[in-house]
Parts: sequence; C-alpha cells; structure tokens
Amino acid sequence: MRKSGMWTWMRVGVMAAAMASLLTASGVSWGQQECAKLTDLKIPQVKIQSAELIPAAVDKTPTLLGMPQELKLPQYCKVKGDASPTADSDIKFELWMPAATDWNGEFLHLGNGGLAGSINTALMTLPLSHGFAIAATDDGHTGAGTDGSWAAGHPEKVIDFGYRAVHETSVHSREIIAAFYGKAQKYAYFSGCSEGGREAMMEAQRFPEDFNGILAGSAAGPWMELMAAFAWNAQALMKDPASYVPEAKRPAIEKAALAACGDQQKVADPFIKDPQACKFDAAVLLCKAGDSNDCLTAAQVTAVKKIYSGAVDSAGQKIAVGYEAGAEAEPGPPGISYASYVYGPAPGASLALIFSSAFYGNFVFGEGKYSSLNFNFDKDVAIADQKVGAILNATNPDLKAFKARGGKLVEYHGWYDGSPSPLLAVKYHDAVVATLGGERNVDGFYRLFMVPGMMHCGLGPGPNAFGDMLDSSHYGDPQQDIFAALRGWVEEGKAPAEIIATKYEHDMPSQPVVMTRPLCPYPQQAIWNGKGNPEESGSWACKAGSGKAK
Repeated sequence: MRKSGMWTWMRVGVMAAAMASLLTASGVSWGQQECAKLTDLKIPQVKIQSAELIPAAVDKTPTLLGMPQELKLPQYCKVKGDASPTADSDIKFELWMPAATDWNGEFLHLGNGGLAGSINTALMTLPLSHGFAIAATDDGHTGAGTDGSWAAGHPEKVIDFGYRAVHETSVHSREIIAAFYGKAQKYAYFSGCSEGGREAMMEAQRFPEDFNGILAGSAAGPWMELMAAFAWNAQALMKDPASYVPEAKRPAIEKAALAACGDQQKVADPFIKDPQACKFDAAVLLCKAGDSNDCLTAAQVTAVKKIYSGAVDSAGQKIAVGYEAGAEAEPGPPGISYASYVYGPAPGASLALIFSSAFYGNFVFGEGKYSSLNFNFDKDVAIADQKVGAILNATNPDLKAFKARGGKLVEYHGWYDGSPSPLLAVKYHDAVVATLGGERNVDGFYRLFMVPGMMHCGLGPGPNAFGDMLDSSHYGDPQQDIFAALRGWVEEGKAPAEIIATKYEHDMPSQPVVMTRPLCPYPQQAIWNGKGNPEESGSWACKAGSGKAK
C-alpha cells in the first residue's frame, strides 16, 4: 500500500475508535453518525460523494440468472465515491458496510462484466446479507457493457479499465472500512466472472497484496486472444453470407456432437463430459441430398470447423484457441448462452462480432464504426497487442508473489463457454504449472475447476449450480458453494478437493434435482464407479482423466 494510504488508514482508524467510544457514551447511534461523517474523510485523489445509512429490509430481487431469492439485508452504510488517480480518470465505486454488529469482519470486492461502465448493485445484496463489507466499481467510465466509445483517445481510461480501477477501489475501500469500523478487515476477497474473472486474474498477477482469496470465473484473462477469437468466429460465419448457420440448423450440430461423445464412460449425458477427448468432425453433417435443417452445406461445414479449430494467420500459425462442440442449440439469455456469442440470433448480431468490433474500433484503431469483419489476422494482431496488450492481458503465469503472500486462487470455467474459450483456462493453468516447476508447487494455492455442460458463468445442460454470486441456493456450504470453499481454504487451510454441482429442472433451485456431480481440480476429472446411480455425485470420484486427445 502507498505510504499516504497507510498513513490515512492509521489516522482514520484511531479517529474512528475514539469517536465510537464518545458517541456510545452519549447514547447517539454510532452507525448513523459515523456513516454520515465519511463524506468528510480525506483520502488523496478520492472524493466521497455520499454516505447514507440504509435501514434493514427484505430484498426480493432475483439473481442475475433469474433465480428467485428473498434476502434479509441488515442496516448498512452505502458509500459512493470517485477516484481520480490521473487527470482523465473518473473511477466511480460503491462500498456497502453493514452495521458493526452485523459485520462478519471481512471485505469482498465484486468484479464487472463485458466492457463494464456501471456498478452492478444486484450482485452486492447476497454477500451483504451474509455480513460482508462489499465493494464494486464501474471500471472508470460510464456506458453499456458493449460500448467501447469511451476508450478512443483516452489511454488513461483504458488503463483504469485494464487494472487500475479495481486496485484503486480495493485500496480506498479498505481505508474507508478502517474509518467506519475503527479496525481493518480480517480477510479480503475478490470474486468475479467473465470480465470480472479477468480482473480477478489481474489482481493475483499484478497486485498480489490486495486479496487473501480470489475467485475467478470464466476469466477473459487472455484478452487479446479472446478478441482475436471473436473476430475469427465472426468472419467464419459472416465473410461469406452462405457460411452463416441459422438457428434452425444448430440442433443438428449439437445432436451429432452428442452422438459422437455424449456417452463417455458409458454414461449417456445431454452434454460432453470430457471435450478434450472428443473427436467430432462437423463434416459428418454435410448435405448429401439437398439442403435441409438436418444437414450443413459445404460453406457451413467449413465455418463450423473453423470455430472449433481456432484462429490462424495465412501461414497457419495459431493465433487463438477454438471452441467446443455440443452447446449450439442450448437455450439461455444473451451474454450467457453459447449461441449468443458464437452465432447470434441473426447474421451480424453475434456478441463475438459486437464485442470485437467495439474493442478493435475504439481501443486499437480509433474508428468508432469499425467492423471486425475487416480485421487482418496477418498484421492487425501485432498492432493490437503492441498498443494495449500489456494493459489488458492477465496472462502472466508467474504467481510466485501471490503464493508467497499466502494467497489462494480458485478458478472455474464451463466447457460450453462461448465467450472465453474453456481451453484458455486450461492453457493458463498449464503455463502456471510449467513456470512454478510442477503441479505440486501449484495446487497448494491455485486450483482450476472445469465444469462440464456449463456455458458462460452459468446455465447449460450440465450440473451448473455450485454457489458463487450468481447462485444463492448453496451459499455458505463449502461442499457445494465454490466461494465458501475458497474461504475455507484461506481461513482454515482446507483445500477444495471437489465441489458438488447440481442440475435442477429448468435450472431453478425450487424445482427437482436432475443430477449432482463433483467438479474436480484440473487435470483430474469426475470418473464414474461403474455401478452406482450416475445421477448422484456419490457414484463419481475425482481421478486422473483420460488425457488430452486434442
């Protein structure tokens, strides 16, 4: 922490403790008084815009995945602030702190999504109800999650988005926590999925002192490779209009993929358990007796195979990993479903095209109306990487500093993710193992859980409910809540050997359970014992997998 920040932390902590004693003796509400006084707090390059004591209430806002929940929120102090580390920075953040009697003594910082631009307060209610002091930021700009116009001509805002906003919010939130409670938090955590997952990995790599425990979901850490993959998929489907695969044809692709690999380990599932051992060739769908929804034209077969194999330049050099087969027709909202990223509801409407065009147009080329259909894989990859790669990529495999500090990192990624390819998570894990000298030097502080049948951050045909901020059904249970497992690892030294994931009918916890399966630390996989009920997690065990066939 910076010297000025440390001095502020010590000074406000002493002041708050003295004021708390004074107000309690006079019979005045300590929480109300101390919350209001936070607007006078002096932190360099920070302005506390408001500090309001919010009364206890019952919140019935559903989770981001539409799951119903009813949460009892304690009385809390809602702080809104702005950090300006540079003349062109405007990092807005919120910090919610429960009353001292309801605080669990811990701090949790939540990550963002997409290209950020807002504070997702809907995610803050669940951990608040469990006593966390909780913070989030807009990453230094205002706009929709697919809007990149703020980045053009604003290199400092790009740095804020890349890594500075989260770090600044974390540092200043801890200073405010010390002022409000008169003491520091016992533990600090970060949790995020998608862009929030990239932020999580960036924190572990660039600011290892910020958090004791980090949970990274579907991490967009290899940002430049992800954007190149988005542009590649968009071109595969759109460069030639005949290549686009309409929605009516996608069930045939999914059915063929499951026919090839859906019965791995002699257990038939509506998802592929081990995509790395699956050999599926879309050419089996080539139309032989005229075009129909049950087959693909030659142009469509080529497009689908490009999506699976990944981006290359004209010399055949690999630029980005590909995507897995088997989720082409799976339902889900935009931003979650595989199809919304890869195919889109109509030609030219995929999130791959939308995100990559916004990124390259504003972050790299300064052309607001740019289309990634014009991206040149022979020259533009290097241009983009040189300009912003070092700012946005969270790909450094050297986690020695985070490990030495005692930090714990848990990562998860769905095998049916259509945003960051699941192979990116595997690639990074393997790089960390190679850098730190073997699996034994890694699994004591970093574990990756791959989730068969899950799409981007949730949903999908496989067991996809295992806690975290998107699913409150198992919150706090270290056997079934991956965030609780992280806390147990940090605070009690209990490393997560498996996480039990649940599949509910219609993905609603109020509905019957379809199946439970263990999620295993990669490279282990869940292996069926050959005799028990395959729909029950007790019939499976985490063991060495079948190896990488691809």
